[in-house]
Amino acid sequence: MSSSIRKVINSDALTRLVPAIAVALSATLAGCQTTSQIDSVSTHHAPNLAAGIKQKPIFLSDKPTPLVPQDVWERMRQGFQLQEGNGQNPRIDQQRLWFANNPSFLENAGERGSLYMHYIVERLEERNMPLELALLPVIESAYNPLAYSRSDAVGLWQFIPSTGRYFNLRQTSFYDGRRDITASTIAALDYLTRLHDMFNGDWLLALAAYNAGEGTVSRAIERNQKLGLPTDYWNLPLPQETQDYVPKFLALSQVVLAPEAYGVNLNPIANQPYFQVVELNQRMDLSKVAAMADIDEDELFQLNPAFKKRMTVDGPQHLLVPTAKAQLLTASLSNMKPQEMVGWQQYRGTGDTLASLDKPTRSRNYRVKKGDNLVAIAKANKVEVKDLQHWNQLSGRNLKVGQTLVMQDMISPKGKGKSKGKSSDKKSTQYTIRKGDSMYMVAKRFNVEMEHLQRLNPRSGHALKPGQTLTVYQAP
Repeated sequence: MSSSIRKVINSDALTRLVPAIAVALSATLAGCQTTSQIDSVSTHHAPNLAAGIKQKPIFLSDKPTPLVPQDVWERMRQGFQLQEGNGQNPRIDQQRLWFANNPSFLENAGERGSLYMHYIVERLEERNMPLELALLPVIESAYNPLAYSRSDAVGLWQFIPSTGRYFNLRQTSFYDGRRDITASTIAALDYLTRLHDMFNGDWLLALAAYNAGEGTVSRAIERNQKLGLPTDYWNLPLPQETQDYVPKFLALSQVVLAPEAYGVNLNPIANQPYFQVVELNQRMDLSKVAAMADIDEDELFQLNPAFKKRMTVDGPQHLLVPTAKAQLLTASLSNMKPQEMVGWQQYRGTGDTLASLDKPTRSRNYRVKKGDNLVAIAKANKVEVKDLQHWNQLSGRNLKVGQTLVMQDMISPKGKGKSKGKSSDKKSTQYTIRKGDSMYMVAKRFNVEMEHLQRLNPRSGHALKPGQTLTVYQAP
């Protein structure tokens, strides 16, 4: 192409010709490059052509994507919502000092809670609730799912019987939903959400009501309103336990925010599910399940403490098992033969059998007379008080004259009624603690429930000492 023709082409035309020229150049350069004119175009005009191409803008993200915490403690800290305005408070300071002086309390609770915390944190995040609430079981039960209080509160979240029933936590002699890790957690979050809404979004009042009951907190608010006094948590005339409860919770949260500052060593908890749900299609003995999947039996019970007699009776037909063992258990269950299942029907520990649960029962009624009480009625009819309470849905021991009580007798193969033996029919044994013993090991050795062993020895505590004596009841 001559130089006069090149002058005619203006810059706009060149811009429009960019795609065509680029293709032509690519094809020509790949060939022999025979003419000097093409060489001069490619070398002289290339910078101008490139300058005419509009570049797409590159946008940089304002905020880098935060790294996913590897530790549940750190994940929890990122979701704290209740720290604002609670920095300088003598009631919180006093409770925080206690945690600093007793670092082992939180450390031990954290070890026990390592099985459950990831699950609880995830449920809280799903509801956009403050992640401090994952620390509530530390205050309530020290993260012990078998914790039992003087007011009959049970489990991680310490539900009393009536509140447990209100939130559909089934309670029988075989199963207690208040000790069910997943069911009780959902119930507790439902209850806390309800209290939060009831007290107009005030989490401190909701927590106070969780401890003392909504009625107690509501009456305290009404009293202050009548007197023209502030109605926030810090100014309410609440029971002493409740006055300490919320500051203790907030102090605990502050310690978890900076454990090193208070001399507390919190072992990391992997930010991944510790357990997985495995569905069952028949009743199972936890000891057999543990053997099938190579799971420590005590650990399996810690994940499924609601099955009081270590049998999947009266509760949901599934188990929580360590995630690493879930696939092995599922495969083992699918390979079970029918004859293997039959051999599992005998239950060890209380003399009950699973087969007996399916037998018909004979019920009879008793009308309460003046002067009667639950203990005397149970003794006269050779049944236990707790069974009377269960059959008649009694939360306490108060009776009314004329009230009708239902009693149930299991029908034996010969057709005769068979009532449960009294505790006086059992043999009392004194056991001396040896080095290395624990309450769980003693209960297992004597084939009794750990809960019953603790009730028989209320002053023994969990840390047993060699030489200490425990009372144990055994069936004759």
